[in-house]
Amino acid sequence: MEHRIAIAPSILAADFARLADEIQAVEQAGATILHIDVMDGHFVPNITIGPPVVECIRKVTSLPLDAHLMIENPGRCVDSFISAGVNWLSVHIEADYHINRTLSHIRERGVLAGVAFNPATPVSMLEEVLPEVDHVLLMTVNPGFGGQRFVPSSLKKIRKLREWIASNGFRTRIEVDGGIGPGNLAEILSAGAEIIVAGSAIFRATRSVSDSFSEMNAIAERHRKASQVV
Repeated sequence: MEHRIAIAPSILAADFARLADEIQAVEQAGATILHIDVMDGHFVPNITIGPPVVECIRKVTSLPLDAHLMIENPGRCVDSFISAGVNWLSVHIEADYHINRTLSHIRERGVLAGVAFNPATPVSMLEEVLPEVDHVLLMTVNPGFGGQRFVPSSLKKIRKLREWIASNGFRTRIEVDGGIGPGNLAEILSAGAEIIVAGSAIFRATRSVSDSFSEMNAIAERHRKASQVV
């Protein structure tokens, strides 16, 4: 089966004074999705952006917008982000007491629904919701800040999740976020990840944004081709 791999640049690491230019650079380099981290200062110790900024981003790109809500009680905010123009929307299983209802509502609004979970949260927590989601966002750092180191035990969780999805015949995609760059991308893809969120590795590297994205995309393409070899 062909791996549907995508590198999703995370604007959390971009230069917000030049955000439109940064988005244009990754779009021209071949990005097919853009990741947006939303933090409320409660669920995670940082505050980022809200629907008004997402609405502005929607005006400068045609790329699908993948919003990750790191907020308490996300169900109360999903409509605002959907109206602002997001195409994918992930909510944390640790932050929503009625996550089934929230996920169902997201899908009813015509948006791809995802469940996110932290490094210390076991994969088993997803058992009841996995059939209802389009993607799972596995955090490979503790959420809240960019530039953190990848948690090594996450590889085991990715493999376990991939086996679980395959054995049940689900079409759920595995998205991973945190501490990923050219040095560890190949092993993360080999573990079963399909959507790679990358912030610092693209927007804060020593090379240009375009070159940094192209390097990671080339690694993903080599993996995709290798996986097709019988």
